[in-house]
Amino acid sequence: MLTVGLGLLSAFGYGSADFLAGVAARRASVIEITLLIYAVGVVTMLAVLPFLHDGTPSLGALAWGAASGSGCGAGALFLAAGFRRAPFSIAGPLSAVIGAGLSVIAGLALGERPTSIAWAGLLLALPAILVVSASGGQDAPAENVRQPRRGRHRRRVRAGLAGVAFGVPAGIGCAISLTGLAQASPAAGVWPVLAVQVAALVTTGAVAVVTGDLRLAAKGSRRPSAASGVIGAAAAIFYLLAAHAGLLAIAAVVTSLFPAVTVGLAAMIAQERLGPIRLAGLALTVGALTLIALGGTG
Repeated sequence: MLTVGLGLLSAFGYGSADFLAGVAARRASVIEITLLIYAVGVVTMLAVLPFLHDGTPSLGALAWGAASGSGCGAGALFLAAGFRRAPFSIAGPLSAVIGAGLSVIAGLALGERPTSIAWAGLLLALPAILVVSASGGQDAPAENVRQPRRGRHRRRVRAGLAGVAFGVPAGIGCAISLTGLAQASPAAGVWPVLAVQVAALVTTGAVAVVTGDLRLAAKGSRRPSAASGVIGAAAAIFYLLAAHAGLLAIAAVVTSLFPAVTVGLAAMIAQERLGPIRLAGLALTVGALTLIALGGTG
């Protein structure tokens, strides 16, 4: 249960951080806000490490952290882009299910054996992905109410397709991040999380250089980006502790419940409307992840 508890704390952190990143991404360039998020993440880890005397960094542990950070940085770029072009409730759940499923596959390759309940969750995840993806065009934002019906439909469809297009690679990046960080030696303490933040910053910085978008984010996006960076770093620490306390599959899938937090915040704060089809897709997603987690504890 320690793994589940720490995983839930991580899920709450990642869900809150993703919501804040999504808010910031609608006010500035995705690359700019992602750069700021990981810059703040690096500073946050440097600030807390002196107070966490629980490990000694090794080259192997830092390398795993760097690999995790590369996937994290790439996934964050795709996820923020999806949040900017589509409702929060499309790319987030899709990336979570893909990230959880691939992490379970990685766990199998490493010798973990999920129970029949966990396998039921994996099978449920397949229709969950389809329903969440298909529901992308169902719910129109409030500002589209006065548009002609055909125009609203086309805009919803484009938003849904964008959410899927960015959610899939975000999920792959999420799986790389979750699997890589879990492989870091427990003897290294939380030092690998610093490597995650540095590698993610370097990855995002390289993209910024190539695209010519290496500049400070607009004023309106700085506060939510900075808050996302602090919370995201804390969530990574909780996930690392969860992965060290139990199986990779359990830690990964419980952490992957984060879209429920993101979508909940979007509904409460951003007043994003959730239609019945998308709600059904979210319910299937949560159900799939919950079965996988319960199966791993059995």
